[in-house]
Amino acid sequence: MPNRLDDPAFVLRNDPKGMMGLTMGFPDQCRKALSIASSASLNDSLTGCDQIVVAGVGGSAAGGDFLRALFEAFSKTPCFVLRDYALPTFVNERTLVIACSYSGNTEETLTASAEALGRGCKMLAVTSGGALLEVGAKEGFPVIKVQAGQPPRTALGFLFVPPAVACVRLGYLPELEFEAAFVMLDSCVERWGVQARANPAKVLAGKLFETVPLIYGLGPWQGIVANRWKSQINENSKTMAFANTFPELNHNEIMGWSLADRQGVSKWATVILENGDESKRMQERSRVTQEIFSGKGEAHVVRAEGSSLLTQMLTLTFFGDLVSLYMAALYGIDPEAIDSINALKKALSELH
Repeated sequence: MPNRLDDPAFVLRNDPKGMMGLTMGFPDQCRKALSIASSASLNDSLTGCDQIVVAGVGGSAAGGDFLRALFEAFSKTPCFVLRDYALPTFVNERTLVIACSYSGNTEETLTASAEALGRGCKMLAVTSGGALLEVGAKEGFPVIKVQAGQPPRTALGFLFVPPAVACVRLGYLPELEFEAAFVMLDSCVERWGVQARANPAKVLAGKLFETVPLIYGLGPWQGIVANRWKSQINENSKTMAFANTFPELNHNEIMGWSLADRQGVSKWATVILENGDESKRMQERSRVTQEIFSGKGEAHVVRAEGSSLLTQMLTLTFFGDLVSLYMAALYGIDPEAIDSINALKKALSELH
């Protein structure tokens, strides 16, 4: 399988919208986002809130998940991600709501934003335009406007870096080593990209081809990245994948392996995402779990690169993005197409 992926023409033959190129541009996208967010106009009224809520869905919510991981590691302020129309009851005028919608027209995010304004919440938006930009101009809350023109799932840099920079500037997060993370991503592009032969992203894509991948994160932030892998495989390669997180999966899903070989699935494949510094107890959980499903599915371990949490999250995510695109190439499908999502949006638009 990897031999076919070493042919750039094979990899790109069903990629008319340039999804691979957009993905390979991730480090530069992150730098553009950093520049945009660093110069954005923010006001002091956004400081001192009791909690942060990031409102978004799909690719636009992924940045919120990564932001939440930074808050859990470095901040005393709680951060939540809302993937719905309605705000939780606890959201009030002491809440900073960050509305993230790449298009600016995501109905769930617009509905939640209207409710947040009605409750007197502090508001900040990240978008490329659309109705959310118009609402920000009308209501007078800051909007960080990012570059438009690509699928949200390829715009993680625009959807994660600006909220993170804003939270650093507003005092909710400490200074972060953004440029060091982006330099590491530059290296990853060289080592895992289309021109790099027999690279580990291509090898893993070949092993996951025609399997049902289970992406397991060996800890909380690793679980966030695992969910990103899952959604990228779903959208880009148009195949089923599932995600879970240690130690939670050891209290339920681990039992599912007992009869997994009788469920009509020819091949299961598990990818365990780690940073290499997990506790001995977490490492033992991983080892024993792999022993339990031995013979019913292959296990693959992917380790993050870099020393900071920011770098580790971004490199592990970038690796998964590329794996999903190499899988799409092996399946011979267009990674950009989202026919099922568009059909659902059309049906919802016709409701009165």
